[in-house]
Formats: sequence, C-alpha cells, structure tokens
Amino acid sequence: MNKGEFVEALAREAEISKSQAGDLLNTTLEIITKSLKRGEEVNLTGFGKFDISKRKAREGRNPQTGATLKIPARKVPRFKASKTLKEVVQ
Repeated sequence: MNKGEFVEALAREAEISKSQAGDLLNTTLEIITKSLKRGEEVNLTGFGKFDISKRKAREGRNPQTGATLKIPARKVPRFKASKTLKEVVQ
C-alpha cells in the first residue's frame, strides 16, 4: 500500500474527504518527525514505538576499489512493532 492508497483507505474508514485524510496523515507524520528530531520517542500503544538509534563511527570499505574509508557516527530513526501488532500479523 502506498501513501495515496493509504489516504483513500483512511478517508473511507473515517468517512472524511480525501483532502482531509491527506492533511491528517501529513500532520501525523510531521508530528512524529518533529518529535524524533527533538530526541523524543513516539510510543503508540498497540502499534509500536518510533525512536532514534545512535550508530558509532566505523571504518568501511569501498566495494569497487577496496579502499578503506571512515563512516561517521550518525543518528537513524527506528521503529519497533508492539507485541499486539506482531500478534495480528501472525
């Protein structure tokens, strides 16, 4: 399911217009993004948790040349599904 299909399903289930559903989805994603940017985790009970994972700096290799290069430390977003969601998918 892509974003457009998701918006259509959201509009149908919530009985709202596609425009309202699109705005709702975009606002939800914006709130999650801003929270993660501030270093906060977003815990949606029964669905899962969004948080930030910190990766340490490390050395890597260029696969074409074999040359060693330094990969800097960075923060990456992470999602962990809740037990409830995992059970539903099974």
